[in-house]
Amino acid sequence: MKFFEANFDGLVGPTHNYAGLSIGNVASLNNAKNTSSPKQAAKQGLQKMKSLSELGLVQGVLAPQERPDVYTLRRLGFTGTDSEVISLAAKQAPAVLKAVCSASSMWTANAATISPSADTADGKIHFTPANLTNKFHRSLEPLTTGRILKAMFSDDKHFAHHQHLPDNDHFGDEGAANHTRLCSDYGDAGVELFVYGRYAFDSSKPAPKRFPARHTLEACEAVARLHGLSENGAVMMQQNPDVIDQGVFHNDVIAVGNQNVLFFHEQAFVDTQSKLDEIRRKFGTAADLHFIEVKTSEVSVSEAVKTYLFNTQLVTLPNGDMAIIAPTECRDSATVSAYLEQLTGRGTPVRQVHYFDVKQSMQNGGGPACLRLRVAMSAAEHQAVNPAVLMNDSLFIRLNQWVDTHYRDQISEADLADPQLLIESRQALDELTQILKLGSVYQFQRN
Repeated sequence: MKFFEANFDGLVGPTHNYAGLSIGNVASLNNAKNTSSPKQAAKQGLQKMKSLSELGLVQGVLAPQERPDVYTLRRLGFTGTDSEVISLAAKQAPAVLKAVCSASSMWTANAATISPSADTADGKIHFTPANLTNKFHRSLEPLTTGRILKAMFSDDKHFAHHQHLPDNDHFGDEGAANHTRLCSDYGDAGVELFVYGRYAFDSSKPAPKRFPARHTLEACEAVARLHGLSENGAVMMQQNPDVIDQGVFHNDVIAVGNQNVLFFHEQAFVDTQSKLDEIRRKFGTAADLHFIEVKTSEVSVSEAVKTYLFNTQLVTLPNGDMAIIAPTECRDSATVSAYLEQLTGRGTPVRQVHYFDVKQSMQNGGGPACLRLRVAMSAAEHQAVNPAVLMNDSLFIRLNQWVDTHYRDQISEADLADPQLLIESRQALDELTQILKLGSVYQFQRN
């Protein structure tokens, strides 16, 4: 049976804006208050999806969240009609309004952690939505994310869905942005790498001092248990606190893996050598492993963060070559482009680099890897996925038309207080659920 890895990219939502909500994310903070273009952002994302599909990869679409989230505003004491709730929030709590308007669900690497059937005890693909407790604006996502994932992967013969972990910082879970998987072939049992920033129950352990460590060891252990992973099928690795303090808010900003390749910066982890040894031992055929370590002398942490060298997608093409899917910021950096050019000729499985313009996402703090959720699957499991969410020529055209109809060219911070934005967003999402055949996944559809 054929196995492969599919990518499900987040469709950028109609309220895409630059509010600078993510403390610890340098790009997000640097571009706060700039004017964004939801229409351009959505089209850049769709073009990347279509291009990866044309490269021969299985590519899907993950729907955005309903924003602004007036239900949360009501929970916080704002009353009246929807328009009145938004108006009151704009006057009395503008920071809260910005948070409930965030389109951050576009970064679906944070949507969930996924373990393929080859790794799990029951032979199903397991999904656990991330609780994202460290950031208020992202903590609003997991319930709707769970509904959307269940609408996409509904066949309980193949897919198992879990509730997100408890909504508490002790079990802070940032999803696949801190998780990757190594394997010989996508259908073989692999080694899943869970990366955490701190210990929740032991303050004596290393932790960053400037920026928050969003993901805990205890969350990693809980998800591994929920997914039925074996002791030999998981490795817990701590992210270097010093790089978190340099703006590396998730592991996928400093490391990325695919099949038998782990591509990482030398400053990425705590106790790197012993963890690489553990991976070799659990991987089994260690001779097939490729650890590509980028030295600080080759690319500094600051340059890696600025260009998102590691927030690239590492994918296996149909011909067997691995390719790096990089933002154009990598191409435009003399240091990073030179590194990538020599990497493809070094004799590793990585032989190609493809550059994509995702500037609207980059300026808000997320590169190509942030925009996608990976699902390794078999041909039979692929057949069980909701076919309406899988990218093809007609869906690409249909979604571009949908964006043209419903999205604004520009959004400034002041526009978030416009009650019409909620009406526009709901009209767009209601039509989207029909296009993607998701059913009533949004609260406004369920009331």
